[in-house]
Amino acid sequence: MKKNIAIIMGGYSSEYQISLKSGNVVHAHLNKEKFTSYRINILPDKWVYVDEEDREHPVNKHNFTVEFEEKTIAFDCVFNAIHGTPGEDGLMQAYFELLGIPQTSCDYYQSALTFNKRDFLSVLKPYGIKSAASYYLNLGDNVDENAIVEKVGLPCFVKANKAGSSFGISKVYEKSKLKVAIERAYEQDDEIIIEAFLEGIEVSVGVITYEGKAKVLPMTEIISENDFFDYEAKYKGKSKEVTPARITETQTKKAADAARLAYNVLKIRGYSRSEFIFIGDEPYMLEMNTTPGLTTESLLPRQAQEAGISLVELFESAIIEALRINE
Repeated sequence: MKKNIAIIMGGYSSEYQISLKSGNVVHAHLNKEKFTSYRINILPDKWVYVDEEDREHPVNKHNFTVEFEEKTIAFDCVFNAIHGTPGEDGLMQAYFELLGIPQTSCDYYQSALTFNKRDFLSVLKPYGIKSAASYYLNLGDNVDENAIVEKVGLPCFVKANKAGSSFGISKVYEKSKLKVAIERAYEQDDEIIIEAFLEGIEVSVGVITYEGKAKVLPMTEIISENDFFDYEAKYKGKSKEVTPARITETQTKKAADAARLAYNVLKIRGYSRSEFIFIGDEPYMLEMNTTPGLTTESLLPRQAQEAGISLVELFESAIIEALRINE
């Protein structure tokens, strides 16, 4: 019997349009012989099932079911394609755990931890995973530009602590421009991380659970046409992305080891995509995404295809793993 799969997409953040694209790609590529997939839009004002004629049907939030064609549809598994809150920060994961519905991304604690850049990098430091020098601010804190520059230097990156797709990020070259960048970051989050600029090759490393094991995918080298890998570079063609990355065997091994270590230490499952910058041969972790983009142009699907894994196989593997864990 075919499994009913709810593909959740949208979300409450600035990334919701990207998430809708990801969810629709998953819907188009799920194996129709094994799964019946349902597009579920999770939006601030509504949770709805969008049928093949784009008609909307409300989701019952009490048990996550849908009334459709005089039937109540319950779901065997949820495929999480939400970037940002509430799909990448643990909220949906906790909800589905309470309901006892398997879902494809990592658990709620891991989701919340990796979504918080400051906490995530702090947890990994004892395991030898390097990261840039950083300075933290919360909304309402006094902004001491001298202390910031003394800690991280110039140029530096000012980032919203809990945001993706490079929303709320600025590269700052002058101390006088720090406050403007900080205010911009506060538009996305009430917590900020300010990091030292690291100059080197940037790579993105996908790790997935495939056939029951953590598998590191071929890496992607990021060459941005802009000053850094910002929203335009990621989504509007202002970057060159080379898979596999043009790096040495030593660099490849060190980045793969660091990405796999982070995945295993944090007990991640499903997909992850970690970003590193090399200083010499040493990879410095920038962040980890646990619901990365899944469009045909996105990095993780392209890395999977480079490894000989089709989109159909990639998406099916996540469902199989989620169902296996919950057997």
